[in-house]
Amino acid sequence: MHLNNLIMIFIRNPELGKVKTRLAKTIGDERALYIYNLLLNHTNKVSKGVNADKAVFYSDYINSNDQWKTDGFIQFSQKGNDLGEKMKNAFQKAFKMGYKKVVIIGSDCFDLSEKIITDAFTILNESDVALGPAKDGGYYLLGMKTVYPTLFQNKLWSAENVLLDTLLDLSNLAVSFKLLPTLSDIDEEKDLLQYENLI
Repeated sequence: MHLNNLIMIFIRNPELGKVKTRLAKTIGDERALYIYNLLLNHTNKVSKGVNADKAVFYSDYINSNDQWKTDGFIQFSQKGNDLGEKMKNAFQKAFKMGYKKVVIIGSDCFDLSEKIITDAFTILNESDVALGPAKDGGYYLLGMKTVYPTLFQNKLWSAENVLLDTLLDLSNLAVSFKLLPTLSDIDEEKDLLQYENLI
């Protein structure tokens, strides 16, 4: 551990037929894997420049020879039964390691930038939680200074009301929060239209 801040990146192991399955239904497995690798490269690039330690959490197994290892990311496996439990366990691990401010991101967002991640850490100077809303009703970023287990419970993680449910939880907990810009996740073919120049 070098710094008080940690970025945690949740990724799927990039394997044919196992990534971007909703997208693959219309564009095929090979094209979906190609797009996902572009997303991984983008996420790697924008997180690399942020002044924080970096960790990557793999869905299935740790790949000790990939770009994340080469670029100095700490490597872990996701642990838990669903996305909520996996995120909660990752946050608990990070705070147990001594980090003061922890931000988690996924790997589905071409609009994510180094500035947005840096802004999330800045928000945590004043607020308890930083939250990056996604246009599909979820969120692409969550930043905290302590774990609030409620945020990870009783959620349908692929549903369109995850963000709303999370905001209600924050309100009930009387936790201060600030929202980052709303961005698009890549889940279906229609989500790719605005990124034709990238792919």
